[in-house]
Amino acid sequence: MSRSPVWKTIALSLTEDIAEGRYGEGDQLPTEAQLAATHGVNRHTVRRALADLADQGLVHARRGAGVFVAARPTDYAIGKRVRFHKNIAAGGRIPGKRILTLLTRTADATEAEALHLSPGAQVHVYDGLSLADGQPIAVFQSVFPAARFPGLPDALTETRSVTAALQRMGVADFTRVRTRLTARPATATQALHLRLNEGAPLLHTTGVNVDPEGRPVEYGRTWFAGDRVTLTVGED
Repeated sequence: MSRSPVWKTIALSLTEDIAEGRYGEGDQLPTEAQLAATHGVNRHTVRRALADLADQGLVHARRGAGVFVAARPTDYAIGKRVRFHKNIAAGGRIPGKRILTLLTRTADATEAEALHLSPGAQVHVYDGLSLADGQPIAVFQSVFPAARFPGLPDALTETRSVTAALQRMGVADFTRVRTRLTARPATATQALHLRLNEGAPLLHTTGVNVDPEGRPVEYGRTWFAGDRVTLTVGED
């Protein structure tokens, strides 16, 4: 079995230190010389690891001062009501979303089952990027029954909010009936959007939201950057 390059091991170790709070936002990391001595490598190897963290947006260098933590993991609650903007704002961050694609097509078998649709039914598919303080933290795909919500694509384009768009469609409230969480490596496209290395760990969630009558209104898939969010599960 091939071994990971030493610089990747150092980068992963530092990422875990940041994620677990050993270094908080604004804290200075050990110097290149200190890290080189700790890991028994040369400074060039350490520099490669720090450059990787900078590419991910986790650290930034100050000329003559050192390398500092630029971001802390964002708390993200998964409960009965999952609301992106509310979750991000509750952590003291500025939420944002970017539309990647918005189209209407035939539902695949998984989507049709989740949304209780007949084979061949049409769905609206919203692919997007979730941001916290301008930093990408997740890519997502939300799928909606097209026949029930014909005007939803326009509402999503205007609001960039699933909650607001569904309210325009007459859905005053919706709740999560199930969530599944798994770990996945980032694909090349996901890594590009999230500013990660291909194969970086992602937290993959799938879930179904229903209206007050229990009818499915959304089937969602989200891929969170594993080192940028802390998922918490519970009632809300």
